[in-house]
Amino acid sequence: MNRVAIVTDSNSGITQAKGKELGVYVQPMPFFIDGKIYYEDITLTQEQFYEKLGADSDISTSQPSPGSVMELWEKLLKEYDQIVCIPMSSGLSSTCFTAMSIAEEYKGRVQVVNNQRISVTLEQSVYDAMHLRDQGMDAREIKEVLEREKMLSSIYITVDTLKYLKKGGRITPAAAAIGTVLNLKPVLQIQGEKLDAYAKVRGWKAAKKTMLNAMEKDLNERFADVKDQMLLGLAYTCTKEEAKEWKREIQERFPGYEMLEAPLSLSVACHIGPGAMAITCMKRA
Repeated sequence: MNRVAIVTDSNSGITQAKGKELGVYVQPMPFFIDGKIYYEDITLTQEQFYEKLGADSDISTSQPSPGSVMELWEKLLKEYDQIVCIPMSSGLSSTCFTAMSIAEEYKGRVQVVNNQRISVTLEQSVYDAMHLRDQGMDAREIKEVLEREKMLSSIYITVDTLKYLKKGGRITPAAAAIGTVLNLKPVLQIQGEKLDAYAKVRGWKAAKKTMLNAMEKDLNERFADVKDQMLLGLAYTCTKEEAKEWKREIQERFPGYEMLEAPLSLSVACHIGPGAMAITCMKRA
């Protein structure tokens, strides 16, 4: 049986420590902060990131260099026969396409999965890959399953402040100013390709209700045929106390569902800022 290594990036929310515990390999995402490069969970903690964000530092996301990707793969291929690499959604970063291009040099030994996920939905893809590998699938077969089921996931996010959407050019300064005065909360969605607007409501109570209603609609309509194979997730840039309350509200609305939870990846947090909450669902392979 082929020995298959599983690689993801830190946008999965899997920390370096958890990766070691699971036996998977986590490529840290690089960030430029005031011109200096940092690596998520290596030289940049969640706390340090939000400190810099709050201080209005100049923060930009980047992608792992081809050299660092190849260095990890070369090291793993001395121990493993094949690699399944599961980066963040190609709709949110060019990381995936870069990895696919590099993989062409490895004559099929490295399979890059373009499975359109991020945060806890990407984390679940890693668990799926582990499960499929343990069932005896090789790297190509694992890639085929994950890509076939990639769109069977959904994310809804509400931000606490419009500041970072304005900073990233996703809304105009005028819209941000009006939204702040009226306490408008945009509900955003990620369903594969990119971060899109879903709804605009007033206040957190309405925003949470909108996200819960949207998820219920997805489970009952989009995912009706696989509803019993779905699990839920929550991700956040808010405080742990607020996340705990959000989890309670989700469990009240959707009793009986297994849940994953984690802070939102810093690549998403860059664009939405602190205080945000998300609800997700994804099919288990």
